[in-house]
Amino acid sequence: MANEVAVPPPVLWAQRKEDVFLTFSVESKDPNIKIEKESVYFKGVSAQDNKNYEVTIPLYDAVVPEVSAFVNKGRCIEMILRKEKKDATYWPSLTKDKKKPHYLKIDFNKWKDEDDENEEGVGGSGGGGGGGQDFDFESMIRSMGGGGGDKLEKPSFDDLESDSDDENLPDLE
Repeated sequence: MANEVAVPPPVLWAQRKEDVFLTFSVESKDPNIKIEKESVYFKGVSAQDNKNYEVTIPLYDAVVPEVSAFVNKGRCIEMILRKEKKDATYWPSLTKDKKKPHYLKIDFNKWKDEDDENEEGVGGSGGGGGGGQDFDFESMIRSMGGGGGDKLEKPSFDDLESDSDDENLPDLE
């Protein structure tokens, strides 16, 4: 097993105007993760079959590593990357490469189109320029807890996973 070649883990991604969401779909107890301005690095061993996973993802544009965070959920590792350019358009892809990597898929549970996000920001905002986008991210960061010093704390991903499909259905007649 020591000579086994590492392969990229399955990665899901989605984005919002200011954030990029990554989900590494691998159960790994102690993954090695590095969030850098231009890339994300992941290395871990699967808890199920001891398979080695490793990938460096060159990002389409710069992110702010100090405000970005990840959490190991047991079955997967979820990550929020804060985009450096807050007023830029949506990224056309996660990477600068023209060819889409085979391990990369869109996370449709978290995906939101640029047009949908603009409509929500216009209707629900009471006067702040952000339309609530900044508040959601900041509240997620505060809810995670456990951060140290003057750095922002890690975000919570629970707010992103609720879906209208999760609600109870009425009884059939």
